[in-house]
Formats: sequence, structure tokens, C-alpha cells
Amino acid sequence: MGRLYMREVSLRVDRYLVNTRVTPNQLTYLMTVFGVLAAPALLVPGIPGAVLGLVMVQLYLLLDCVDGEVARWKQQFSLSGVYLDRVGAYLCDAAVLVGLGLRAADLWGTGRIDWLWAFLGTLAALGAVLIKAETDLVGVARHQGGLPPVKDAAAEPRSSGMALARRAAAALKFHRLILGMEASLLIVVLAIADAARGDLFFTRLGVAVLAGIALLQTVLHLVSVLASSRLR
Repeated sequence: MGRLYMREVSLRVDRYLVNTRVTPNQLTYLMTVFGVLAAPALLVPGIPGAVLGLVMVQLYLLLDCVDGEVARWKQQFSLSGVYLDRVGAYLCDAAVLVGLGLRAADLWGTGRIDWLWAFLGTLAALGAVLIKAETDLVGVARHQGGLPPVKDAAAEPRSSGMALARRAAAALKFHRLILGMEASLLIVVLAIADAARGDLFFTRLGVAVLAGIALLQTVLHLVSVLASSRLR
């Protein structure tokens, strides 16, 4: 999405910020706020809530582009900025999936709230966070072991069978559905389908599918890390 259109928008926003006292880290904080707001936005019933959640995620993406561009323009770089950017990514993905689960639980419906869907949404969010953590912890483990940063080539599994499976999974890209950007688009599609049907069937189906993908991908990603040379 950044390559397709958001960079065109963000570069036009930058011109209003580069000559101000706004710092890149302040923009990252604001980015994170919009990412987290996706969760309560999705609690608004029907298509309006799904669209509002999508808007929050798009604002998150916009500021995710802007903070780095302003940092490069002003030459204001810091490890805290890198850290805050990662925290924002964790929180945005988790917020979208938790919001989807609460949406499927039908908090504002006339009947009984079904907390199973809220649980599955939270489970999907936990999986999405764990997958990111599995990647980031490679750097932590290597640093504590006195090793240099990992090279891209090390991500390839040592086993030819595992390497083939990894390439197949990468080609299908099903794992991207649990990322905040793609999930927010899917939620809009599910909301439209639910509006046509008159219930929450498709939203609940989506929660179940995303929870399954998150759990499967968490295990597969862990196996991929251990089967590669990233920890050697």
C-alpha cells in the first residue's frame, strides 16, 4: 500500500512538517494512537464501523511513511524511533484483530454477547504479535550471543524440503491476512457481505479463519527460524 499510493500522499504531507518543530518521534507516537484507535472504531456496528477502522489504519500507514521521511529530511535519527516504530506495528496489528473479535461478539446487539469470538480475535492478535516477536528475537539472541546482525541469506532453511515449503507459503501470502493493513480491508468486505445477509456470519467466519492462520503461522514461522541459519 505504501508503494502503490501512500508514498504519493505522504510526500505531500511532508512539506508542511519539515519546517516545523514536530519531531519524527512525535509523529510515530501519533501513528501508534491511530493504529490503536482501529479497535474501538471497529466496535461501531455495520459498514460504517468497518470503514472507520480502515480509515484509522490508513492514517497509521500515512504517518508510518511520514515519520521516516521527516527523519531523513531533518537528519534526526535515533534508536528510540526504531523502537517506537516497532511498538506501533505490534499494537496496530493487535488492535485490528482484537477489534474484529469484539465486533464479531456483537457487543451492541439485542441478544447475548458471544465472547467466544472476542477470544478468537484476541488469539489471532496474540499470534500476529508472536510472529513479529519471533523475528525480532533473532536479533536479540544474536546480540546476546555476541554475533553480528543476521544476513538475508541466513533466512533460507537448511533443509531443501523446508526451503520449498517456505517459498510456497511466501507465494500464497495467506499469512498477510493477519496484518493490520490487509485485515482492515478484509473487514470491510466482510461487513458488506454481512449487511447483505443480515447477520454477522461472514465476520465470525473471518475471525475463525484469521485465528487459524495466526496459530498456524506462529508455529510455522518458529520452525522456519529454527531450521534456518539465523541463530548460527
